[in-house]
Amino acid sequence: MKNKADIKEAILHRFFGKMLRAGVIYMILLVVGLFWAKSVLESRIWHTGDMFYWQFHWIQDNQILFVILLFLAGILLLGGFYWIRLLNCFQEVMDAMEQIPEGKEPIRLRRDLLEAEYYMNEIMADIKRNKQLAKEAEQRKNDLVVYLAHDLKTPLTSVIGYLTLLKEERQISPELQEKYLAISLDKAERLEELINEFFEITRFNLTHIELEKSSISLKMMLEQIVYEFQPMFSEKQLTCELQVEPEDLKLLCDGDKMQRVFDNLLRNAVFYCYEKSTIYIIARKQKDTIRVQIENQGTEIPKEKLERIFEQFFRLDSARSSRGGGAGLGLAIAKEIVELHQGKIWAESAGEKTRFVIEFPIE
Repeated sequence: MKNKADIKEAILHRFFGKMLRAGVIYMILLVVGLFWAKSVLESRIWHTGDMFYWQFHWIQDNQILFVILLFLAGILLLGGFYWIRLLNCFQEVMDAMEQIPEGKEPIRLRRDLLEAEYYMNEIMADIKRNKQLAKEAEQRKNDLVVYLAHDLKTPLTSVIGYLTLLKEERQISPELQEKYLAISLDKAERLEELINEFFEITRFNLTHIELEKSSISLKMMLEQIVYEFQPMFSEKQLTCELQVEPEDLKLLCDGDKMQRVFDNLLRNAVFYCYEKSTIYIIARKQKDTIRVQIENQGTEIPKEKLERIFEQFFRLDSARSSRGGGAGLGLAIAKEIVELHQGKIWAESAGEKTRFVIEFPIE
């Protein structure tokens, strides 16, 4: 899409081009007309009693002045005509701008304003598209909030039920007590996860992420995150291989925010990988960038879902939430943080392997 300066230049170029052509045509007609009039006037003998004798006599005595007057008159007429035309174009553009917010029908302008017409219609299309995306995001958020609110009842009911049993049944065996307590703790932890998801949604919509950069050892950060994930690895009997080249690789970033990015990506990899498989984390320094990729083995992600994977509140599997999944904000937040670091993030999935890749410019 052209910018406003290019459109303005194109319209003025066309406008003054037409004005210049009209001026040239007028000058040609003026010269031809003067030569023709002179030949006609000189072809006959004029008498003082003839009509227009004194006018023609004055013209003959003041030929240069007459030509200058005709020239100025033509310039004024042409200038006035095109000035009025320009004002009409300006008014037409102003009227068309009032149609943009409504966006009911495409804008149609005169041929002199084709660039402005294309520009306004593209703006109108962008506004429609953004409204639709905002509406879909709001609907997804509302659906998610309704779901989470409903889903809160399940673990809460279980916690209350088992605690009530422990309170009222005095003759419960120690083994059964331990079982009920374990279930209550598990449901309470799930309840905490759901409540945290509400806070996550609120934070994402109400706060603006600001960076506090410092030089971070990428290897140490990734080693710490991998260590913290060991309990999750153990549950699915996973192994994690970490490679950082060179080992002293430094990344200028906001450490807390970047840790959240890698945490979200690794958590996502654990949720969707096969049991007893391996997760690979590879960080390398390239010519102008630092590339970090996290790869897991699991069901291939369809292309249509892969294209939406970084959208707010988008989840690959709606049923996953019942197994401890998130609100669909982790990857959206990761993308925002990476882009604030002037980096790029994308996902690839083929042959039962899914890879998330991040590239940061070397500063």
